[in-house]
Amino acid sequence: RGAPRWPSGTPLPVALTGWPRFFQSYAVEVDVKDASNATCLYAEWMMRFLIKYETNSSDYKNTTLHLSSSVTHNGSVCGNDTQAALLAVQFGEGHSWSINFTKTNETYQGDFITFTYNTNDTAVFPDAKRKGPITIVVKDIMHPVQLNNVFVCHNTDFVEAENVTQIFWNVTVQAFVQNGTISKKESRCHADTPTSAPTVPPTVANVTTASTTTLSPAPTTAPKPVENPDTGNYSLKSGNKTCFLATVGLQLNVSRDKPLLININPKTTSADGTCGNTTATLKLNDGNSTLISFTFVVKNASASVQKFYLKEVNVTLLNRLNVISNADNNNFSKWDAYLGSSYMCRKEQTLEINEDFQVHTFNLWIQPFLVKANKFSTAQECSLDDDSILIPIVVGAALAGLIAIIVVAYIIGRRKSYAGYQTL
Repeated sequence: RGAPRWPSGTPLPVALTGWPRFFQSYAVEVDVKDASNATCLYAEWMMRFLIKYETNSSDYKNTTLHLSSSVTHNGSVCGNDTQAALLAVQFGEGHSWSINFTKTNETYQGDFITFTYNTNDTAVFPDAKRKGPITIVVKDIMHPVQLNNVFVCHNTDFVEAENVTQIFWNVTVQAFVQNGTISKKESRCHADTPTSAPTVPPTVANVTTASTTTLSPAPTTAPKPVENPDTGNYSLKSGNKTCFLATVGLQLNVSRDKPLLININPKTTSADGTCGNTTATLKLNDGNSTLISFTFVVKNASASVQKFYLKEVNVTLLNRLNVISNADNNNFSKWDAYLGSSYMCRKEQTLEINEDFQVHTFNLWIQPFLVKANKFSTAQECSLDDDSILIPIVVGAALAGLIAIIVVAYIIGRRKSYAGYQTL
C-alpha cells in the first residue's frame, strides 16, 4: 500500500457569501496510491457538522464544525478482496473523520462512518463541560455501487446520531479503483438527476417561484400567497415508550434580498432527537433543504411545582448553491406549561430566530416530557386561543351602544317636548 497524497497539494477553497453566519468551506480531495503508485481509492467531497454540546452551566449549545484549510489524510488504505478500504482525514484541533468501504463480487459500498470531535477546541466548543475527544460511529447511508463505477451525489445527505448532524454534498468517490484509472461510469444518488451539477438547487417543497420557461413577458399580477403548511405528527421514543409528542404545521420565512416562504412537508419530514428528564430536543429533517430543531428545558427543576418551556430553536437551510446557512436562538422563553401537561396553540405563532429567519407555527400541540400511554396530557392553551376574553368585550360594547341609543333618544325626546310651547 502506497502512502496517500493530495494531488493538488491543498484542499480547494470555496468562498461562501450572501447568507448569514456563513463559514468558509473546503472541498477535500484525496487520491490514495498503491505500491505501484496507481490510484486505488479516490474521493472529493464537502462536509460540515452540527453538534450540540453541554456547557459548564448545564445548558446546551449548538455549534458548527467545518473543515479547515489544513487537512491531513493519515491512515487511508486501498483495501482488497479481504480487507476493507479506508478513507480517513484529520483537521482542526484534534478532529477526524473516516469511512470504510467493503467489497463484494460485483459491488462496493460504504460501511461505517467514524467521527471524532475534540471539545478541547475552545474556538468551536467554548465552555464545554466535557473535555477531550468524543467519538461516534454510524452506519453509512450509501447504497451499493457497481465495481468500476464512480459514485456521485451533488445533492445533500444528512446523517444524525448522538447530538451530531453530519452534512455531505458534492460527493465523488470510487473505492477499489481498477487499473489505476478513475471510471467514467457514474452511479448517481437518488436525489440527483443524470444531468445535475453542483450548482443545482435542492428541491424545496411548496415554494412559489416564477416560471423560467415562458417566452412572452409574464403578466404583472400579484404573486400567489403561499398557503398555510400541512400539519404533521411527530414523536420520539426512548426504548419502546414514546417520550415526545408533537403536532404542528411549520413554515420558514427567510428575509434576505428576496423574501422566501418555505412550507415544511410532513410527508417527507422525519423526526429525530433526544429525551431527558430536564432537556428534550426534537429535530425535524424535511429531506431536501431544511433542518429545524426545538429544545425544551424544565424551569426550576428542584421546585415542587415545575414547568417546561421552549428555550432554543435552530434552523439549517440549504440555498440555491447547496451552501448551508445556520441560524440559532437559545434565548426563548415560550410555550411554557406545567410538567406532565402539554402545550397547545391553534393560532399562528412566530418565532424570531434572527433578523433573517422566522419560524411560523400552526395548530401546535406539543409535549416534550412525561408522555403517558402515547397520548397528549391535558393541554394548557395559549392566550391567542382563549376566546373567553371576547365575551366581556362584546357585552361591554353592546351595553355602551345601548346607553348611547338611550341618550340620543332622550335628547331627541326633550327637543320635541319643547317644540309646542311659547314664552309668555
